[in-house]
Amino acid sequence: MRSVQNWLDEYSVSHQNPVNKRIHWICVPLIMLSALGMLWTVPRPAFFFSLSPYLNWATLLILASLIYYLLLSVRLAAGMLLVSAVMCVVIEALAGLPWPLLWTSFAIFAAAWIGQFIGHKIEGRKPSFFKDLQFLLIGPIWLLADAYRRLGFAY
Repeated sequence: MRSVQNWLDEYSVSHQNPVNKRIHWICVPLIMLSALGMLWTVPRPAFFFSLSPYLNWATLLILASLIYYLLLSVRLAAGMLLVSAVMCVVIEALAGLPWPLLWTSFAIFAAAWIGQFIGHKIEGRKPSFFKDLQFLLIGPIWLLADAYRRLGFAY
């Protein structure tokens, strides 16, 4: 398995332009939020309710992602646990809006992906996930690793 630094370094290759980086700081969290929001709306089996009122397809994806992140870095996984918890709170708030969560999530998802592709057009490089779909999971920890570096935290 590749090291977390190897993944982050390779992801960084197609994210050098400052405008593209700023776009990613906005769009990557929005894509994550909206993808989880869409999964939140998928009907779940009845036994999920008996295990936990918060067990749904989104929280299962979070759990699977956290296992992947743990294999790469315990500290980044801990940060992603916090980020994911905040996103779940935001999703619950979005679910309280007068229109369906699915519509809200889809609109955010579409707008954020348009932003990402604009960023990569500016960058002049294809998104990393075209090479390997695992980069869809690396994007969020790339941002978190950058935040850790700025705060002086090791990852």
